[in-house]
Amino acid sequence: MNIELTEEHLAVRDAARDFAQNVLKPGVIDRDEQQRFPAEEIKQLGELGFMGMMVDPKYGGGGMDTISYVLAMEEISKVDASCSVVMSVNNSLYCWGIEKYGTEEQKQKYLVPAAKGEAIGAFCLSEPEAGSDATSQRTTAIDKGDYYLLNGTKNWITNGGSASYYIVIAQTDVEKGHKGINAFIVEKGMEGFVVGAKENKMGIRASDTHTLLFNDVKVPKENRIGEDGFGFKFAMSVLSGGRIGIASQALGIASGAMELAIAYSKEREAFGKPIHQHQAIAFKLADMATDVEASRLLCLRAAWLKDQKINFDKESAMAKVFASKTAMWVTTEAVQVHGGYGFVKEYHVERLMRDAKITQIYEGTTEVQKIVISRSILK
Repeated sequence: MNIELTEEHLAVRDAARDFAQNVLKPGVIDRDEQQRFPAEEIKQLGELGFMGMMVDPKYGGGGMDTISYVLAMEEISKVDASCSVVMSVNNSLYCWGIEKYGTEEQKQKYLVPAAKGEAIGAFCLSEPEAGSDATSQRTTAIDKGDYYLLNGTKNWITNGGSASYYIVIAQTDVEKGHKGINAFIVEKGMEGFVVGAKENKMGIRASDTHTLLFNDVKVPKENRIGEDGFGFKFAMSVLSGGRIGIASQALGIASGAMELAIAYSKEREAFGKPIHQHQAIAFKLADMATDVEASRLLCLRAAWLKDQKINFDKESAMAKVFASKTAMWVTTEAVQVHGGYGFVKEYHVERLMRDAKITQIYEGTTEVQKIVISRSILK
């Protein structure tokens, strides 16, 4: 495996870092407090090519590799995880799924606008009782000839209120189990489609997370992705790639908190010298740096395998497990390094700590990822 960064990789990383530090950072605290969706910032991300990074240029994307995506996600997440989760869902779950498995007509109609950043996509799997279990879908899509009649509820949907297009996983034939599941593209504004109230969350508060209600929504037959019964395989494939995005978000949250802790340790003095000269702090920083670097390598490994078209299910799950655990630990320690100031919003680390927790939950909890890993190593 060779993950030596090219000049193109470095240019992508630097562009993302510049955007995060100069555009996102000035308003990130206000957006968090007000739970305000970063609409203008997301539009600018799209103009820079970060909303369809891995999409073929003929469909309006950047044609970049997954390593570039990891680098950009890390830099954006260092500053604003609410913004990066919008970017992650649009890239990993929505655009990648349609480009890989959609028809040419679906790509032209639903992929191009999202890849250009002119529209936002969402991925709808989780349900009130099913969570991320794709085999236990209660949402149904009954074949009515020219269309499917969609009924059900989806929970915890990122971009739920801001998206224009939604990939919805639904059961079409209960007797067939997971082979009776399909994926559909649903447009906002279709009759019977209702966006529920926005969730009041602990972290990633500027991203909009909603419950979605489908009441006899007529979905055209041509909006089904893949052959009849392909929905379960589609969801599993898309989620595996999505783990790379969330692992990279966790990596960014951790590395952002570590950088803030290092900078503060050089400024703050105690007992006559900067606190980084005390072993109690120096050892914390050393442990942070080690776990952050290990997380980065796991993310890049999974990205490299994906780019080589080698199965990466186990590696993406490992990256998500380790990076999310690292994010939670590093942010907590960063608050500790800051002392009382770490509890104050203007120092940013308390927000990063709140944002870190969700990386252990969405795209499948840590326990779900461990099932994926164990099944792979026990084959």
